[in-house]
Amino acid sequence: MNTLRQFATGQIAIPPSTAWYLADLGEFRGKQELYTRQSPQRLKALREHALIESAVSSNRIEGVSVDPSRVRDILAAPKPLFRDRDEEEVRGYRDALAWIHAESATIPVDEETVKRLQAITRGQIWDAGLYKERDGDIIERYPDGRERVRFRTVPAANTPSCMADLVTDWRRCQDERWVPPLIALAAFNLDFLCVHPFRDGNGRVSRLLWLLQSYQLGYEVGRYISLERLIEQNKERYYETLEKSSQGWHEGKHDPWHYINYVLFILKTAYKEFADRVGETKAPRGVKTDQVLAAIQQFAGEFSVSQLELHCPGVSRDMVRRVLREQQAAGKVGCQGRGPAAKWKKKG
Repeated sequence: MNTLRQFATGQIAIPPSTAWYLADLGEFRGKQELYTRQSPQRLKALREHALIESAVSSNRIEGVSVDPSRVRDILAAPKPLFRDRDEEEVRGYRDALAWIHAESATIPVDEETVKRLQAITRGQIWDAGLYKERDGDIIERYPDGRERVRFRTVPAANTPSCMADLVTDWRRCQDERWVPPLIALAAFNLDFLCVHPFRDGNGRVSRLLWLLQSYQLGYEVGRYISLERLIEQNKERYYETLEKSSQGWHEGKHDPWHYINYVLFILKTAYKEFADRVGETKAPRGVKTDQVLAAIQQFAGEFSVSQLELHCPGVSRDMVRRVLREQQAAGKVGCQGRGPAAKWKKKG
């Protein structure tokens, strides 16, 4: 029994922690229109930046990455020339995002959309847009060569019927109001990941569906703040809550609230960042400067310019260095060494 169908009984109580998330997100959504009335140029820059960050981060979570110096060419050029498969997949994710951003109101959450999103993100690979033909469990591999089955996914033979049930349950849940819409969104996401309908690319498609459904529910923060970047920054918690909530899923004995609260946490974090950048921040600071400053805060110890660049896709090295020099002059960071080997560290 999947998570959405459990909610159809109306007998599952919403934990207080989840209720608090819903209350906070409802308040943010109420302020959303006010925030989006701010500087059009600033919002435009945020949208462009979020698109780049999302394409890079969502793929990097899956081990797909590109040279930072190539990011803008891959994502901004009308018809880029790809050097390898990774570049093609990052561009594919960007194209899927552009489709959702432009047409979210008219894109149905159905099997055709799910397959199309997977096909766009996977490019010209042979099984793009097709459900898996072989069973494939989620395996966790360790540095010493050991591995374990983290989760046994739905068998390939049962995948089409499970996906048909999932999208039907999504529509029924919205029509019949089994649970608040954001809980339904998170539950759908959990069920999709447990079904694991494709041979590859399931994580990326799940994040695209998350974005599409949030837009359709009126939560549009993903246009301006990359949800994928926030997921990447909280990747350990992502995998931890997913594992906890998937235990017992096949028998309908799982606890979905670990993962549901994680989804709500990411959305709340995105809204808080959006409010800081647009709604409550009056200083006319640039979006790229904000990105570099946010990246600096992620480092607990020393870091190099190259490491900082990896966290700032689409930002030039000159811009990264300029922000570092400004922070150094303000006494907020220090530098040891010179040249490419120089190490930076936050002060205080």
